[in-house]
Amino acid sequence: MKASELIVQNNQKRGLLTEENEKYYTNLLLYIRTKLTLSEQQSEEVLMEMLDHLIEGQKDGKTAKEIFGNDPKGYAEEICNHLPRENKRNSFISMSEVALNIIGWFLIMRSIIIPIIGGETSEKVYVISSLLLIILIVIMTAFGVKMIFGLISQTSFDENATDKKMMFKAGLYGAGGFLVIAIISFFVKEIGPSFILPWQVSLGVGFILILISWLMKKYKL
Repeated sequence: MKASELIVQNNQKRGLLTEENEKYYTNLLLYIRTKLTLSEQQSEEVLMEMLDHLIEGQKDGKTAKEIFGNDPKGYAEEICNHLPRENKRNSFISMSEVALNIIGWFLIMRSIIIPIIGGETSEKVYVISSLLLIILIVIMTAFGVKMIFGLISQTSFDENATDKKMMFKAGLYGAGGFLVIAIISFFVKEIGPSFILPWQVSLGVGFILILISWLMKKYKL
């Protein structure tokens, strides 16, 4: 069974858990899933085995603590240490999928802004400036995803952690990242050869890239 199918099945089966066991298991799940360097397929298979084991134990009146122990973080780390790393092919596909998605949305946003600004000048694309901007956005997004997943992982077993604190940190990074992109794009806005890219073409290409990204995620090309 593919990782995507295991995730769907996992979501359905978690509804069978008691509130206490569901909370314990969800913390384990979040901690393991946010380790992006681990094999997604192997991680989901192990999580499903743990869930089945917990559901069976629950039928006998056992709690998650009685089954997995009183140190859920230590248990989760032990599992992560035994899981294989994601192979390079899958890592490359995942990064390509994210990059295509980001570039697609960038082009769609451009197609929305150009009709508002108006004029042929706004449809002019400077090749080097655009490449630098896209690379910068992809890098900032990658760091953002890593940071958010790191925050989720750090707070998975922290009873004092709140969603507000995490949202504040994520928002701070988002605002700072946007400011960095805006400043750099101002200084590199007209570098290299240029050509006219109408907003209609930008919109069409943007949708196609997002569709390809979606297909890559759905079918794991």
